[in-house]
Amino acid sequence: MTIDWQKETASRQVAYIEDLKSLLAIESVRDDSKATKDAPLGPGPTEALLKVLSIAERDGFTTKNIDNIVGYIEIGPKDADEYVAILAHVDVMPAGEDWHTEPFVPVVTEDKIIARGASDDKGPGMAAYYAFKILSDLNVPLKRRVRLIFGTDEENDWLGMTRYFEVEPAPVFGFSPDAEYPIINGEKGNVQVVLDGDATNGDADQLLAFESGLRTNMVPGVARATVQTDDVNQIVAAFQTFLTDNSEISGTTDTTGNDIKFVLNGKQVHGAMPETGKNAGTYLANFLQTLNFGGTAKSFVTYLGTPAHQDTIGKKFGVNYTDDVMGALSMNVGIQKFVAGEQAFINFNFRYPKGITPDDIVAGLTSKLDGWSVVPTIGGHAQVPHYVAPTDPIVKTLLRVYHEQTGLPAHDQVIGGGTYGRLMARGVAFGALFPDSPDTMHQVNEFALLDDLYRSISIYAQAIAEITNLDE
Repeated sequence: MTIDWQKETASRQVAYIEDLKSLLAIESVRDDSKATKDAPLGPGPTEALLKVLSIAERDGFTTKNIDNIVGYIEIGPKDADEYVAILAHVDVMPAGEDWHTEPFVPVVTEDKIIARGASDDKGPGMAAYYAFKILSDLNVPLKRRVRLIFGTDEENDWLGMTRYFEVEPAPVFGFSPDAEYPIINGEKGNVQVVLDGDATNGDADQLLAFESGLRTNMVPGVARATVQTDDVNQIVAAFQTFLTDNSEISGTTDTTGNDIKFVLNGKQVHGAMPETGKNAGTYLANFLQTLNFGGTAKSFVTYLGTPAHQDTIGKKFGVNYTDDVMGALSMNVGIQKFVAGEQAFINFNFRYPKGITPDDIVAGLTSKLDGWSVVPTIGGHAQVPHYVAPTDPIVKTLLRVYHEQTGLPAHDQVIGGGTYGRLMARGVAFGALFPDSPDTMHQVNEFALLDDLYRSISIYAQAIAEITNLDE
């Protein structure tokens, strides 16, 4: 059966964009404060899941909703014992500040679609859905069933997919359209380490509040702090000098009596690539550590402002490690908070290769406490390194399809990002970001190039057809 995959995609582009816009318009950010039995992660993620399942039902597909937290669309022979899985997600990161457009009002230009989730992961997930449509419309023979599974909590604790694998049998193999091409067959381990202690001050300058970071897997783009001091003019002048000396950042101050409110702007990026961002929180702490604080306020800003500042490989903590296959460890200081009289909190996110352990990382963070009586502990859901050999037929097939359709070099690679692909023993990540395309995931003004999304529909359609019919 010879199929012109690009031609089939071209005839569905308009419909694809309309469906994608309807999904992008939903603010599907996890919000536990609004969680209910019917919306376990808040209304947004559930609404987005129901939207994508309703689109599939409109088109006549078999669907299943599991507890409003995960769902799937299925094609292929119903009597087949085995199935292949395509794992995507409909939840998104918080939008952040300083967008040029409204983050949940999708804007389509000549070459791109702009909205939170356009590239991570609603655009690619909907591309996989339209690949399903092509296979179904053309009655492409499939030896196995195929499920396109949509989670609602990929950006946090993976509760949706955890629930799926609790109640459904495991697939034989599959991929997640939630990373980049040519393929991701290896993913580093992922662990959070938390410092959580008392927030106290001494008798001189007072740190009343400090806040930076929205999620552990985002480099904070904005930091705010409130300081009470008798040296308002001198500190404001020193901050202006600090901004001049660090031209890669910007900031402002606002004074009322003895209080100074600081705002510092860095660069928000994905936490898997912290070296491409500017961590607003550690920059602000780097300045504030020069003030005359006491108590744990001094320890908090010194820890953030010295060993944690401008170090994305953990070198100052002695945990910088590189594996020949999986590459180097990366470190992001994602959430930073100090509320006087209440809590001093720092959340680190590490992406680590084989050869180093979370316990090694905790020991490194502990070594720089310098008398601060707080205990670093492992938090969140830790993930061990994941690797599928380049010789595996799924890796070889996906790389061949990618090369056939694009003419681009096809090779295996390892990343620091974590995708649903690692939930399958023979799972990989496959697109939808092309090697030379801008990566705006987790950033303000997130967008996806239209041609990249269209190409991905075509690639996914052929790829799903071929891996589903592998002889093994």
